[in-house]
Amino acid sequence: MADYQLFIDGEYCDAASGQTFTTSDPATNEAIGEVAKADKADAARAVEAARRAFDEGPWPKMSGAERAAKLRKVAELIGTKSEKLAEMEARDGGGTVKKATFADIPGAQSAFEWFARCAEDQPDEVELPGSPFPPSQNWVNYEPHGVCTGIIPWNFPFIMAAWKIAPALAAGNTSVIKPASFTSITALMLGEVFQEADIPPGVVNVIAGPGGTAGEELASHPMVDKTAFTGSTEVGRRIMQLASGTVKAVTLELGGKSANIVLDDADLDIAAAAVLFGTFFHNGQVCESGTRALVHRSIYDEFLSLLVDRAGKMVIGNPLDFNADLGPLVSRGQAETVERYVALGRDEVGEPICGGSRPDGLAEGLAAENFYRPTIFAGVDNSAKIAQEEIFGPVLCVIPFDSDEEAVAIANDSIYGLGGGVQSGSLERARKVAAGMRTGTVWINDYHLISPERPFGGYKQSGIGRELGVEGYNAYRQVKHVHANPGGGRDNYMHFSALSANI
Repeated sequence: MADYQLFIDGEYCDAASGQTFTTSDPATNEAIGEVAKADKADAARAVEAARRAFDEGPWPKMSGAERAAKLRKVAELIGTKSEKLAEMEARDGGGTVKKATFADIPGAQSAFEWFARCAEDQPDEVELPGSPFPPSQNWVNYEPHGVCTGIIPWNFPFIMAAWKIAPALAAGNTSVIKPASFTSITALMLGEVFQEADIPPGVVNVIAGPGGTAGEELASHPMVDKTAFTGSTEVGRRIMQLASGTVKAVTLELGGKSANIVLDDADLDIAAAAVLFGTFFHNGQVCESGTRALVHRSIYDEFLSLLVDRAGKMVIGNPLDFNADLGPLVSRGQAETVERYVALGRDEVGEPICGGSRPDGLAEGLAAENFYRPTIFAGVDNSAKIAQEEIFGPVLCVIPFDSDEEAVAIANDSIYGLGGGVQSGSLERARKVAAGMRTGTVWINDYHLISPERPFGGYKQSGIGRELGVEGYNAYRQVKHVHANPGGGRDNYMHFSALSANI
């Protein structure tokens, strides 16, 4: 079992209190790491290091091209450590090593590479039209906010760390990141990467600890200029409250209960795969999972048969085995949450048509209490709690509809609006349906494909602002308008007389 320290001001260090906490592999319940437990004092120390690095250090003064070169070095170094990072991502959070190898690690690399391009290509100054009176030049400067903090969730700790750090650094900010206590290891391992990439001390800081102390300090500290949070809507509301004390800029990427609409002209083979992938990828522990499948009534029974047959063939097992499709949930507590919702679904809807229990026959040494079978409820009314509340587990609600308009209405009948899908043989029809959906991302004949080059975020209570894309880069930049009057005589200042002719 290894020890993992905080990364503050370019160095690894213990928590000020000397306290640690144990992190375990949910597949086996084996302790795999002892992690330094940051509290409010450590969070403040990290913020102060980031403040010094911004106010006194070279990072914000570097050109975009210089910062881009550093970010590309980070991406390159992640590649050299990819095997170890993928293993620890799987062991710490329970996701499969297959997912970590082909999605999480390369996804983080791509984020650093994309935002390196933004640092090079996006202008720091844009000329605006002048005005005839008074004659003037006008332009906009794009400048870093300063100190940016990021609080990231337990479901995708490595890639989420990249999503918060890469745009902040590309834009010239300094950063403090706090991963979730359940899954702190790979974010802390990034400190080695930043050391090897020669990122100046204090530019990136990573601390692990409770959200109620360390996290709240990062959201409320007066030296912080912007905070970004990914997690539950409930905690997002709290982050907004804390940030409001100093009116910080806030980016929030919150919960979801996304609808995946299957129209009657869809290719059912592909649509079934899209629905299953949209729901059960990473055991449904994905904020934009398509956990409501809206299926046209004319194909409903046939489609259900496809879903049940294929869900039953998914391989549940050790996440370090490349043959495993699904590993455990992140913790026993999360598995118990899923179990409670399935019990609620039985009361509201009836018996699930597949799943609904812990798996049998797992290999010796695996912690069966942390695993759950892919579960599907049919004939669900959209008003049911299992259709309205985010479960964050492998539970799919299948809801029938009779018309495209009804499907859109059902999809929008939610407090959330993060993701969604439309499965159809007609792109024109699918685009019309997608246009009516009140959600931040819609995949047509696909699901879950998120790229650093494309904006991601939510409507309604799924969040504020956008991550990724140029929009996500500009979220880490302030906008300054500059007006320059060329002078040259009092005629150019006649507007001063609006106050008095005597000035």
